[in-house]
Amino acid sequence: MGKALVHTPEGVRDIYGEEYRRKLAAQEGMRRVLSSFGYQDIQTPTFEFFDVFSREIGTTPSRELYKFFDKEGNTLVLRPDFTPSMARCAAKYFMGEKLPIRFSYLGNTFTNTSSLQGRLKESTQLGAELIQEPSVEADGEMIALMAETLKAAGLDEFQISVGHVEYFKGICAQAGLDEETEWELRDLISTKNFFGAQELLERKAVRRDYQDVLLKMYDLFGERPILEMARGLVNNERSIQAVERLESLYQVLCDYGVEKYVSFDLGLLSKYRYYTGIVCKAYTYGVGDAVAKGGRYDTLLGFFGKQAPAIGFVVVVDDLLEALSRQKRSPWISSTGVLIVYEEGRFTDALREAQCLRGEGMRVELIPAATGKASPEAYRERGKASLQKEIRYLRADGTDCSDTWQEAERKEGNG
Repeated sequence: MGKALVHTPEGVRDIYGEEYRRKLAAQEGMRRVLSSFGYQDIQTPTFEFFDVFSREIGTTPSRELYKFFDKEGNTLVLRPDFTPSMARCAAKYFMGEKLPIRFSYLGNTFTNTSSLQGRLKESTQLGAELIQEPSVEADGEMIALMAETLKAAGLDEFQISVGHVEYFKGICAQAGLDEETEWELRDLISTKNFFGAQELLERKAVRRDYQDVLLKMYDLFGERPILEMARGLVNNERSIQAVERLESLYQVLCDYGVEKYVSFDLGLLSKYRYYTGIVCKAYTYGVGDAVAKGGRYDTLLGFFGKQAPAIGFVVVVDDLLEALSRQKRSPWISSTGVLIVYEEGRFTDALREAQCLRGEGMRVELIPAATGKASPEAYRERGKASLQKEIRYLRADGTDCSDTWQEAERKEGNG
């Protein structure tokens, strides 16, 4: 190649060094919480057949998918989100299962969009799916698990907004909105575009009383009492049942002790069409979008031949880490290794010491001394960057010395 390619394409980035170690630490903390709730890890392919993410499924629009062909001519896509893959997997391997199924996963997703607005085209997601459990207790478990997972990553101040898509759909059905209008209105409400929604309803000549109720959804957010207001605005069974579900959910969340993290938003709607009930998004300081999101999708598995209710959530790991960094709450990483620097003739001694320490479970890095080329400070900085807690220097004259960062910093502080 005439010119070395050292830059990544737009929308993707390299992660290395301390930043990557903090990412791994946050992921490990969150995975421990998922495991403690009984969720079992599953790994699905990075790419799937196009039909798994088709328009009928209700996932990411086709224009935002990375599509390609295999040698047999099948259309394949890089997964834009995990939920359809989880549904396909449950239908394939658990068709006859009657008891609840708990999946957890960690991997990257890919969205081919030109309007990035600071967002990555490749992002890491960690999540959980509870399949074959329709109860409000399952809804509560998933939201409580979302809260505990975020806390395990180091997040302390966050709010989980909870809504129910049936509240909106019940009003739309009563107002006689066709499917196209309903989805256009859903997008406008999701993006809090009040005037766009008002113009659409007027253009479609929707009855004034229904217009008023739909536009009041923008104001239906807050603590537990907002549910009483939401109930008073509707008189159709679907919307009323949605409010009752949220009221029951609140009690479950109180039982879990996570109610302080939860508020309600009847105008909360997802871009994913497969959601059928509870929807939720977690927000915190430092990033503009949700760091975690999820909801109930009781009809999705039916597309893959298994009729089963399900609910899940996902943490957008990269956004979460950005929020933690801006809040100065990044995961703490301990220095646990040893850096051994050896001069000429001391390699055998250095290797013997390294092998002994490695046998005790320690991380050890060996570096030959570059006489005249590197100062003690350079080795120290290298050790810190590699999370080595101690540097040991084996001199050619047979004498050895060691230094820990705490000792070094104390010496530097004393001048």
